[in-house]
Amino acid sequence: MVDAANLLTPAQEQALSQKLIAQKQASGRSLVVATIPDLQGYDISDYGYRLGRAWGIGDKNSNGALLIVAPAERKLRIEVGYGLEGILTDALSSQIIRNDIRPRFKDGDMAAGIAAGVDAITTLLALPPEQAKAQAAKAEEDARRSRDNGGGIVGFWIILFIVFFVVLPMLSRARGGRRY
Repeated sequence: MVDAANLLTPAQEQALSQKLIAQKQASGRSLVVATIPDLQGYDISDYGYRLGRAWGIGDKNSNGALLIVAPAERKLRIEVGYGLEGILTDALSSQIIRNDIRPRFKDGDMAAGIAAGVDAITTLLALPPEQAKAQAAKAEEDARRSRDNGGGIVGFWIILFIVFFVVLPMLSRARGGRRY
């Protein structure tokens, strides 16, 4: 737990640190939280990857994850080591950010958002591998379904655009066009 952006009180930082240590001891999977004042011009995914590599998060199997928060740029990301990619997928990470962290950040409670993210991730990491992978597969399916449904809405607007700006003007010209 590194709170370089000073988003947490010492008591909050201590409580999260204890939770992260207990998670590591119970499952062998590491979760590190880092709040940073700014990204120093880097993209958050690149910064998170470099930070994870530099700190050696996880073990030789890359069994670790990093929750990185950069409040100055209003960015956050969950960076996942190779050993956890089947468990903490991009879809699950996005779901945790969207449902657990971001709403609290929008309410101005950064500490609660970080704590909610840690709770969601540690709960997932504590699951047996088969159960965690099943949950990850469900999140992937939900994300795919959501993307597919989004295409229907976009398609509707495209068709509506074509009807109003292509078909209707053609029909009005066919009936004699504009009259003065």
